[in-house]
Amino acid sequence: MSSTDNTTHQGFTAEELAAMKDHATALKKEASRGGSKAEKAAQAVQDVLEKIAAMQGADRVMAERVHAVVTATAPQLAPKLWYGMPAYALDGKIVCFFQCAEKFKARYATLGFSDQAQLDDGPMWAAGFALTEVTGEVEARIADLVKRAVG
Repeated sequence: MSSTDNTTHQGFTAEELAAMKDHATALKKEASRGGSKAEKAAQAVQDVLEKIAAMQGADRVMAERVHAVVTATAPQLAPKLWYGMPAYALDGKIVCFFQCAEKFKARYATLGFSDQAQLDDGPMWAAGFALTEVTGEVEARIADLVKRAVG
């Protein structure tokens, strides 16, 4: 079968490859950790806090606020790194995550929800939200989404 399309597939971007490498590193790190379940969970939280602290400018400020809202709203969600970004899991499965703009050279950060989130609303609903600033109103919306996501 021939094609007249002259475009070529470029594969993954450098940012996507870096995210996959971060994910593999995190999985290896997690697997090699000793200690109790509580100690592993505490180290995962520390990993998330360190990743947030390493972010620049607005990404860091937004990630700090998202982390505070998610952990206060749904303490049953376990913070962990997912593809090098802060994420929050229930029973080991990611429910929501923060993706900074800088890492992916995007014009805005993203608050995303996986298919584990209970946000279903008819035949179509949002699973990702652009963030340019986290105001009090945005924090309230995030809290509401997180509450709905964990049922």
